Amino acid sequence: MRKRILAFVLGGGGARGALQVGALRALLENGFQPELMVGTSVGAVNATYMSVHGLTLSGVDGLVHAWHDAAEADLLPSDYLWLTTRVLFNRVGWRPRHRMRDFFLTHGLSPELRFGDIRGSRLILVAADLNTGRAVLYGVDPRQSVLEGLLASTALPPWVHPLEYDGRFLIDGGVVSTLPIEPALAQGAGEIIALDLADPRQSPPAEAHGFGPFLGKLMGTIEQRQIEVEMALAAARGVPVWRIPLQSEKPVALWDFSRTDELIGQGYEMTRQEIAHAQPRRMSGLRTWLARLGKLRQGT
Repeated sequence: MRKRILAFVLGGGGARGALQVGALRALLENGFQPELMVGTSVGAVNATYMSVHGLTLSGVDGLVHAWHDAAEADLLPSDYLWLTTRVLFNRVGWRPRHRMRDFFLTHGLSPELRFGDIRGSRLILVAADLNTGRAVLYGVDPRQSVLEGLLASTALPPWVHPLEYDGRFLIDGGVVSTLPIEPALAQGAGEIIALDLADPRQSPPAEAHGFGPFLGKLMGTIEQRQIEVEMALAAARGVPVWRIPLQSEKPVALWDFSRTDELIGQGYEMTRQEIAHAQPRRMSGLRTWLARLGKLRQGT
């Protein structure tokens, strides 16, 4: 019987991505080893770091240090309203600089690194092309640049201007797949563990009105619908998805990196508890499979 490919799917969520760091530690401690890593936005950052530096506990330690550096680097400045205004009115051709490029280079991501150079699990990064309205998967072609894919997947306005080249207008992958289950399916995933950073508490209350609350509700609706559709697609194809919702004790803004250590700890505990609760179900499923296999053998 052919072994199913296990994929870790890492969703987007800005500073909430620290929750995934703790979750990855808990999964690796319990023996989960993926053959495929698929990430979008901040999930792409975490997936890339682990794929490049190793899907090990020491790799997680390095990722923790990188997150500490990110908290000091102010990668997503909180003055996003000012940035939005400058982008919308195109002040003297002004464009926000992709701060994360320097951050990625500082943390060992060489511009020469290609997806085919990565050993161990395969890495797929998701971006969105606004010219076609489709997802763009970096890593399908092993000759592609890892840095280019990561910059495209994290190009999140108003902090970062979309990438434009070869007729493409590339933006943060969360626009088309905030929890990239469908891209994992397209790359042959047979089992999926999805680390979901979506937090409905971030949506404005029902009584809130005005353009800001409207936009927040719109984005929250699109995000939730994307996840539901991709989960349904996996079910239709018979691919089990273990979706682990990672929600902090208190809501965290996309740009607030000040609670990194707290979130890493919470992500670890939430995932450890999920694993503990899931073990009886996994064993039950294993017993059912063994029973079916025994019946098949008796019939031969």
